[in-house]
Amino acid sequence: MAFRNSFLLAFSLGIIVTFLDCTSAGAADPIRCTVIIDEDSGDALYRQGTCDQGFYPQSTFKLPLAMMGYDAGILTDAQNPRWKYQAKFGGPERVKKDVDPVIWEKDSIVWYSQEVARKLGKPKFADYIQRFGYGNRDVSGGPGNTDGLTESWLMSSLKISADEQVRFLRRFLNGGLPISEHAVDMTLAIVPHFEAGDGWDIQGKTGSGWLRDKAGKVDYDRPLGWFVGWAMKDERRVIFARLLVDTKRYPNEPISFVVRDGLIKDFPKLAEGF
Repeated sequence: MAFRNSFLLAFSLGIIVTFLDCTSAGAADPIRCTVIIDEDSGDALYRQGTCDQGFYPQSTFKLPLAMMGYDAGILTDAQNPRWKYQAKFGGPERVKKDVDPVIWEKDSIVWYSQEVARKLGKPKFADYIQRFGYGNRDVSGGPGNTDGLTESWLMSSLKISADEQVRFLRRFLNGGLPISEHAVDMTLAIVPHFEAGDGWDIQGKTGSGWLRDKAGKVDYDRPLGWFVGWAMKDERRVIFARLLVDTKRYPNEPISFVVRDGLIKDFPKLAEGF
């Protein structure tokens, strides 16, 4: 009798656990983070949500890649080099054009990023990542057969949290990265500007993609959007990162645009607490 009761109890618990697992698996919640730090002190001025979990950087990686490109002499100024689109690059119609560094950042042209990475080469690219201390520093590639040199930041091996994003950008702005002054100045020059309310000028880069499921396949029901950068008013500069991993699709515009526009709209109100 005792054995039978124990068996029934274990069986019942097993059903409950299985039910709970299935319920939680089908009811994933959005993941959100907004973090803003002071450039001078590094103190958190605002921090809400899941800010310590690493995700694919996607096109926010164009910021460190610009730093590498200018430091290595591959990029020279805001308009050079201007590279011609080649059919082998693929991509949507909007990327099939000649691109310079300003257009690269503004229009988020993936093939230009990949050309910069190819010209750096894997040893130098990996060395910059290590010396930058960027995210998990993993440029091995792999998920979805992604290449470690030209795709490591695109739903692949490289991941970074929102907390790490702002700390990395603070090092950049404070001259704490192992790059030339020219690389700092030129990266600052090509990052897009956005006007926020109450006199705040925002510079930043979006990034969008999707999570992968346990099998390594892209999960189009879990889009990921970033907006990272810095904001300046008078002589004060603060650094921000906003992340959203949602549970619905965005058929009309990239999720990153929603994240960007939301941060710009929210910023004056958030700044009231600084």
